[in-house]
Amino acid sequence: MPIFDRRHLLRHDPIRPIGASGRNWQSTPRTHASDDAWPLLGPLAALVAGWIAMAWPWLSGRVTIPWDAKAQFLPQIQFLAQSIARGESPFWAPYVFSGQVQVADPQSMIFSPPFLLLALVNGNPSAWAVDIVTLLAGLAGAAALLVWFRDQGWHWAGALIAGLAFCFGASMAWRLQHVGQMLSLAYWPMALLALERTMSGRSYAYAVVLAIIGAAIVLGRDQVAMLVLYLLAAYTLWRLLGSDRPSAAIAAVWKPLGLAAVVAACLAVVPLVLTLLLASDSNRPSIDLEGAGRGSLHPALLITALVPQLFGAAFRMEDYWGPPSFAWPDSGLYIAQNMGQIYIGALPLLLIVTAAVRGQMWTREIRFFSIAFAVVLLYALGWYTPIFRLLFTIVPGVDLYRRPADATFVIGALAAILAGYATHRLFEQPWQKLGCNGWLAVAVTIALGAAVALDLAIWRERLPQLSWPLLAAAVSWAGAVSALAYARPRMALEPWIAALALAGVTTIDLAWNNGPSSSSGLPPEMYDVLDPATRNPVIAELKSRVAAGRTGSRRDRIELLGLGYHWPNASLTHRLENTLGANPVRLKLYSEATGADDTIGLPDQRKFTPLLPSYRSLLVDMLGLRYVAAGTPLETIDPKLKSGDWPLVAKAGDTLIYENPRAMPRVMFAKSALHADFANILQTGQWPAFDPTVQVLLENVSVPPAIATDTSTAPAIRIAHYGHDAIDIEVESNTAGYVILNDVWQPWWFASVDGRPAPVLRANVLFRAVAVTAGKHAIRFVFRPFYGAWQQLNAASETR
Repeated sequence: MPIFDRRHLLRHDPIRPIGASGRNWQSTPRTHASDDAWPLLGPLAALVAGWIAMAWPWLSGRVTIPWDAKAQFLPQIQFLAQSIARGESPFWAPYVFSGQVQVADPQSMIFSPPFLLLALVNGNPSAWAVDIVTLLAGLAGAAALLVWFRDQGWHWAGALIAGLAFCFGASMAWRLQHVGQMLSLAYWPMALLALERTMSGRSYAYAVVLAIIGAAIVLGRDQVAMLVLYLLAAYTLWRLLGSDRPSAAIAAVWKPLGLAAVVAACLAVVPLVLTLLLASDSNRPSIDLEGAGRGSLHPALLITALVPQLFGAAFRMEDYWGPPSFAWPDSGLYIAQNMGQIYIGALPLLLIVTAAVRGQMWTREIRFFSIAFAVVLLYALGWYTPIFRLLFTIVPGVDLYRRPADATFVIGALAAILAGYATHRLFEQPWQKLGCNGWLAVAVTIALGAAVALDLAIWRERLPQLSWPLLAAAVSWAGAVSALAYARPRMALEPWIAALALAGVTTIDLAWNNGPSSSSGLPPEMYDVLDPATRNPVIAELKSRVAAGRTGSRRDRIELLGLGYHWPNASLTHRLENTLGANPVRLKLYSEATGADDTIGLPDQRKFTPLLPSYRSLLVDMLGLRYVAAGTPLETIDPKLKSGDWPLVAKAGDTLIYENPRAMPRVMFAKSALHADFANILQTGQWPAFDPTVQVLLENVSVPPAIATDTSTAPAIRIAHYGHDAIDIEVESNTAGYVILNDVWQPWWFASVDGRPAPVLRANVLFRAVAVTAGKHAIRFVFRPFYGAWQQLNAASETR
């Protein structure tokens, strides 16, 4: 029997769509028309038209999604695409942090279906292409939500309003730069739709679809993904336990749901394990309650649901006066100015308020989403409510994340569903009037918003900045009230006119109030350096010098210092091997040794360590760091430098390029080894007396019992091939010794000598080495993350 036959489902299935007729799922009678599936094409076309109107500034190329979307995600997606196009592995990137584990990094987008598809069809994606995929993901989620509304038997007008509010409301508009979290939320309606059809139709086909989408959510590996997964699990329980016969419902669907769980686990488990293992070896400290609480949503920011422009979040940082800011410094929070924007449109909020006054937000068919909205809102408020402490303590996964305000993504999505349902109830029962209570609630809501805004402005001495936000909000709310007044008498006989009037006002409202801002849309010219075909003189100069200096043993590294937030990962775009970069997750060993931080966009973000106290240090030389491109004179960043330590060799605009003449080759040969305590060296910064050009420091490794002392002939060593995940080195020496590769040591790298496995030794605190006998040898280093992870897991199990 076809799974789309709703009449069959209502007759025979113990788990009905939540909008289906039945005493357990509704509190008011339905018309026959509401139970019939409506055509998708018209509402979908209207949704796409609204999306185009709202997204046009980005679609046209007038603006581009800034900040993290460019500084972190764009270069990683470009690296992924370039690697695939060149037939190289994208699992390890040698172009940031002297080597980064991409396969385990959620921001690499390797396991993101939309961006993996983009990488497969476009070997060098532009910023515009990545922006379009990001925005299309939001549209796809909205379209899935529209189909889900149809499956519930809810009115298409409600589906349209929900879709518009979903794809351009709250964080989905204001936090476009958080690409991974946007994708995690976009998958949610798709998963909800697949889950509903899996349960209502007992469909194994939809169970597989659910598994694929569920795995994609899991592989988002961010806080929004975690919240979405909990919502899906809670919704499943709500549906099963709330059916007419819970035991029969569970018996009917446990097989397809079990299949979905198994397939999802198979798809997600390996990347997830890789990420967990990387996290255990990373710089990320454990997050305590206070650290997480600093990412809470301040209660004052809830006013942005009514007055979106109140705090000036769309403008410059110095103009923003919400918590936290220069004008509101005492909040103890650490969140960006766009994180508290939860505006989903005046009309959607108006509809929610009127439906709530009429008691419609507590009917059984929508009750789950009303409760979920309240719980997620409390979660987002973090340390401002007692519930977050409880969730942080007992709910798995919550203590992995530092910013409960990320839940604003989910708040916006849940509000969109509530607004869509409220619209559905209006169109389902067009003869019912809003009544005095409904209009009074609207008036009180608007008045309360204005009063709170005025009070906050007086408290923070920002009264002169209040006129424009209140005027903009007044226009939006006047438009919403007028649209509702116009649509109400037309809902019965002219539903298309009524629905398009509501959708049109919502579209204009969101395009205006949630349109491009300093957080979501800036001129594309600002990010020219991330264009693979850029003519930026700094990039051109560095490429030229690095290429000219390359020899059989030499591969120079560079550093992009204090040039702006979007610069550090430009090395990924242009295949320049960088000692630093931009990423919140880095290898712990590397961060401790070099001071590598999340980013190096500002000069004062260059952190020094005991082992790297200055650019004039042994570790800098061993890293092969030859060129630093800096936005300010290097001696102002590192006062320990003396004249001539780092000569200025070029100037490109305001950027100064310095050279380190002492930078060592990438591969070297050591004829002897010394034991060393690496932990002590890291802590004190004190190297033992040794010559790194002929000696190597090792830890917990026995020195070969006999090493020849014939030094009449210098060893010959060269890099025969240098790839992302495989490096071939040729060496010829009349003595035994060690081949040193000055790349970062990481346990998923393996080595062979003349085709026979050889241990990769951690050398000189940070690097890799293999022991060789006298003679001619071929050494190969290979990055094998899956086998390496398996070995780590086995070793961990054996130590228990």
